[in-house]
Amino acid sequence: MYNACKSGTSEKNPLPEKTQKKPSRIQQRNRRLILDAALEVFSRHGFRGATLDQIAAEAGLSKPNILYYFDGKEDIHLTLLSQLMENWLDPLVEMNPAGDPVKEILAYVQRKLDMARELPRESRLFAGEILQGAPRIRPELEHHLKPLFDEKCALIARWVDEGRLPPLDPRHLIFSIWATTQHYADFESQVSLLMDAADDTYASAARHLETMFTRLLTA
Repeated sequence: MYNACKSGTSEKNPLPEKTQKKPSRIQQRNRRLILDAALEVFSRHGFRGATLDQIAAEAGLSKPNILYYFDGKEDIHLTLLSQLMENWLDPLVEMNPAGDPVKEILAYVQRKLDMARELPRESRLFAGEILQGAPRIRPELEHHLKPLFDEKCALIARWVDEGRLPPLDPRHLIFSIWATTQHYADFESQVSLLMDAADDTYASAARHLETMFTRLLTA
């Protein structure tokens, strides 16, 4: 008869649950394919307009295959937004309290413009979520963006009080930076239509924004 004591198991001491295996290379590759395809579909059609069939077609996988890795469209969307948030906050995190105020803010403008150039689909994904009222990402905004935003506004306000910047509202300054940099990603089709094809849009944008914000910050 099997001796439960010798084996170290009994009804009172069941076997420990198996640890989850590390995803195989194929599983990792398929998850990347799905997320990249979903990013394309969501940035093009928005959350409401996107379907699992569209994501499957973009990824070159079957719909059942998509559902093997994710519970559904909302699960994929939340995964993308969660991955995006850290990258989205990094440029603001890098604003150095010990640095020169004008240089630090101009560097932030450039980082946001670089992000618009390098991550246009991510920018449109984020914009689409915000336009819907942030139903899925609001907790992230409340617990991560809001404290960081308040911290950097307090820093800019201190620079103003110290006479290192002219009088200005830090909140509207940051809103203006977001509006003038993310515009190039969120309205890319309009920008490309209106700009001369021979122009380097982001290079000329960088020069314009540096001039504009330098005048504002040194007025």
